[in-house]
Amino acid sequence: MVTGLYPEIEPYRHGMLDVGDGNSLYWEECGNPDGKPAVVFHGGPGSGCTPGARRLFDPQRYRVVLFDQRNCGRSTPHASEPDVDLSANTTDHLIADIELLRTTLGIERWLVSGASWGSVLALAYAERHPDRVSEMLHSGVATGRPRETDLITRNLGAMFPAAYARFRELVPEGEIAAGYHRLLFDDDPEVRARAARAWCDWETAIIPTAPEPSPRYESPEFRLAFARIVTHYFSNGSWLEDGQLLRDAGKLAGIPGVIVQGVLDLSNLVGTPWELAHAWPGAELVLVDETGHNNSPGLDAARVAALDRFAG
Repeated sequence: MVTGLYPEIEPYRHGMLDVGDGNSLYWEECGNPDGKPAVVFHGGPGSGCTPGARRLFDPQRYRVVLFDQRNCGRSTPHASEPDVDLSANTTDHLIADIELLRTTLGIERWLVSGASWGSVLALAYAERHPDRVSEMLHSGVATGRPRETDLITRNLGAMFPAAYARFRELVPEGEIAAGYHRLLFDDDPEVRARAARAWCDWETAIIPTAPEPSPRYESPEFRLAFARIVTHYFSNGSWLEDGQLLRDAGKLAGIPGVIVQGVLDLSNLVGTPWELAHAWPGAELVLVDETGHNNSPGLDAARVAALDRFAG
């Protein structure tokens, strides 16, 4: 039994998938081509998939599919481009992309794994296509509700007053995500860059348990694309009705699921992990001590243990 992450591996196959609307998605397959199919939904929205996600899966037993969602990572067009159009980047578009990727790769059913925003997308996908999902693994769970967005953009300000004051300097009034979204598409590149830096600095501030800021935040292109896509989704309620994913969690009955959650994850303040575990028949909630929203040895071990169990 593995007690930590599996060794680093490289994809045995990768490509670009034309999903329409002028968009192409980067995808890759890792592990065993004859193994149990699994797909990873990355966070953000807009962060892109990372090599570390491959290491959660036993490469001898899993056929792991990773992909970059629309307009981020290696998918094109990239959201950092000055004239990029995000109107064809919605939750429904992403769900359709996932189904197209599944059928293109010839997969009947697959295990679905999602973290943070990826858990929102995973729930939305599984509730739309439960017959295509064999098992589910969630961590840093969210459901896309306005109260979760309000926590991130407003209510955590009392816990981090200095960082929040800096965050609010650029948008002192009105709806925060929409205000930042306007700045991120300003004609002045300096305005865009300053807004992207401020947004990512706040994202870093509200995860105090992270050992260090994500190195990807050092890239101006990543910061701009990430902030644009996040605010695009936040200011549109992720194209979900308030409470929709919890309301429809009964559709997941019969799909084995594990929710791995850090006890120190500040998103717990609105109770989402417990509400989801209660609404999803048969779901298992695993709490990890001394762990926040980001990766930790304990969080990784719990996720690997769940995936090893699902592998049979």
